[in-house]
Amino acid sequence: MLMETPAVKYVAWSTDMESVALLSKHAVVIASKKLVHRCTLHETIRVKSGAWDENGVFIYTTLNHMKYCLPNGDSGIIKTLDVPIYITRVVGNNIFCLDRDGKNKLIAVDASEYIFKLALLRKRYDHVMSMIKNSQLCGQAVISYLQQKGFPEVALHFVKDEKTRFNLALESGNIQIAVASAKEIDDKDHWYRLGIEALRQGNVGIVEYAYQRTKNFERLAFLYLITGYLDKVGFMCKIAGQNNNLMGQFHNALYLGDAKKRVEILENAGQLPLAYVTAVTHGLTEIAERIAAELGENVPSLPEGKSHSLLIPPAPLTACGDWPLLRVMRGIFEGGLDATGRAELEEDDEAAGADWGDEDLNIIDASEVVANGADGFVDAEENEPNEEDGEEGGWDLEDLELPPETETPKAAGNVRSAVFVAPTPGIPVSQIWTQRSSLAGEHAASGNFDTAMRLLNRQLGIKNFAPLKPLFLDLHMGSHTYLRALAAAPVIPVAVEKGWNESASPNVRGPPALVFSFSQLEDRLKAAYKATTEGRFPEALRQFLSILHTIPVIVVDSRREVDEVKELIEIVREYVLGLKMELKRKELRDDVTRQQELAAYFTNCKLQRVHMRLVLASAMALCFKQKNYATAAHFARMLLENSPQEAQAKKARQVLQACQDKNDSHQLNYDFRNPFVVCGATYVPIYRGQKDVSCPYCGSRFAPSIEGQLCTICELATVGADASGLLCSPTQLR
Repeated sequence: MLMETPAVKYVAWSTDMESVALLSKHAVVIASKKLVHRCTLHETIRVKSGAWDENGVFIYTTLNHMKYCLPNGDSGIIKTLDVPIYITRVVGNNIFCLDRDGKNKLIAVDASEYIFKLALLRKRYDHVMSMIKNSQLCGQAVISYLQQKGFPEVALHFVKDEKTRFNLALESGNIQIAVASAKEIDDKDHWYRLGIEALRQGNVGIVEYAYQRTKNFERLAFLYLITGYLDKVGFMCKIAGQNNNLMGQFHNALYLGDAKKRVEILENAGQLPLAYVTAVTHGLTEIAERIAAELGENVPSLPEGKSHSLLIPPAPLTACGDWPLLRVMRGIFEGGLDATGRAELEEDDEAAGADWGDEDLNIIDASEVVANGADGFVDAEENEPNEEDGEEGGWDLEDLELPPETETPKAAGNVRSAVFVAPTPGIPVSQIWTQRSSLAGEHAASGNFDTAMRLLNRQLGIKNFAPLKPLFLDLHMGSHTYLRALAAAPVIPVAVEKGWNESASPNVRGPPALVFSFSQLEDRLKAAYKATTEGRFPEALRQFLSILHTIPVIVVDSRREVDEVKELIEIVREYVLGLKMELKRKELRDDVTRQQELAAYFTNCKLQRVHMRLVLASAMALCFKQKNYATAAHFARMLLENSPQEAQAKKARQVLQACQDKNDSHQLNYDFRNPFVVCGATYVPIYRGQKDVSCPYCGSRFAPSIEGQLCTICELATVGADASGLLCSPTQLR
């Protein structure tokens, strides 16, 4: 089975020979004994050594860190190293290694973190519980890891901050802890969020308590309405009246269907016409006549012959406490584990406590609120019920001696365990893409911009990623789409894979479908050629630069296309250099000598023949006008060697005849007899034999003084930086 890996320098087998680690310069690849890929770790610093411990965890070192890698690809730092070491063996918490002098060393490390993560990964919950009780595991990193892996209830054991505990409790559905934390925090926003979660679970008591603490009378009244406590709705109407809240009082009267109360409220508010219409509509004749007498001639007229629609809400089907609760399974660590790692079986279903909503709350009856005023929601004392003393005994059931054949065996399936093991979440497709690839374009498509930038920095020496930002975003958005199920449901992200069809296996993941391709670059190149021919140099330069910026993130399929991509980089580099010199020449209107030099350097670029003829004709005319006859004659001869058109050839022959046996009137920094390249920053010739430095990406040449600066041609890479080379095809990794 073929597996794509960088150049492998070292191989380390696990003690059971079931796993192997392949170490390259900047990557660690973990695979099975049949070389089935499991995970890949990319490092920005050189990997030095590595070894497996007895638990199946790979321990490796870089230049200044000792790190671990779990079988699922999770990794972390064990400790920082002062000097590089080379691991030879790992036994428990002891690391046997060699230093740079070849001396044996023994380093003791704290393996608690990765042993804890490994126990979670392998579902060894007895070990996890033991470490929670006995070890000193703590820190935001452990809490974040537990949240990321779907164990917020485990993270609760490590958290002391009440706000963090509250958030974790809501995430795990643990209403008990959430209520306790909300009491400690006593913040309106936290009570509101607690009410939302309790409402989702159907725990009406806690919802009522949360609304009381926030004095959210509108929601509380509506809660009483839908749960059937109409007497409490009446009390809420009285509370609204005490607070002079006419609108709230009217809403509660609507909930109750109390027409007389609504008429009374409208009268008190001075809305006599509305009060009259309400009384007439609901058949309150005496009240209507009294209000009509007060209105006199301003009695509103009602349409005749139309049936009246009474504003009375439907009666609730049942009046109850909690609704059928959303079943929240009891956590694997709720109530403790026995020595064998299995949760204690519950003997009575009624005592299971799986709903997590049985805590005593200071819920105040609405009738008490009317007596104590609106502030009674917060100030009333908790009433503790008195326990009644009862005699022991209960049902007197005598043991019966039944024959053996009447015994019914217990069904094992009826025993309900307190342990709920959630299904293992699958690996996101974007993570599969990054694990299987070292191509920057595919990492950007998966959304891992950080690793994509590290790859480009290592491969091409790129440090300016501002021009690549829109390309990264386009790659990520182009390789993902979204499906909407219901209006209220969240959208479902879907990865777009290359070459996908309906007959493809759902278990086989292909690489991401990229929005940029080599054929697109060929079309851009044609457009850039056309702009150059028409003399639209700024537009042509923009097109050529867009090609240079796109090449690092494209992916091709064959080695032949890799060679074509590298050839394209050389073509574009020459045009970018030439066009930048031409635009610079047009800015120098007063320095005619520098103009001639830049025009002469442009002829040294490797261009298409049609463009080379235009460049030579321009340089020839400019030098002839400034009486540099020898140089003009040189350009005329070069023009004739490039199969010019008839008009160009005629003008070149005329220049040759006029410049015969004449010398230059100005000395130029240009010697066409000595081969040279042009510095991409200073635009001066670097003749053969002189020192220079180059861009690791586009290959442009520069004077040694430019080393360490940003390349002015591609505008991406650092001049003189060390780089491994462009990777744009999976075939380069095999």
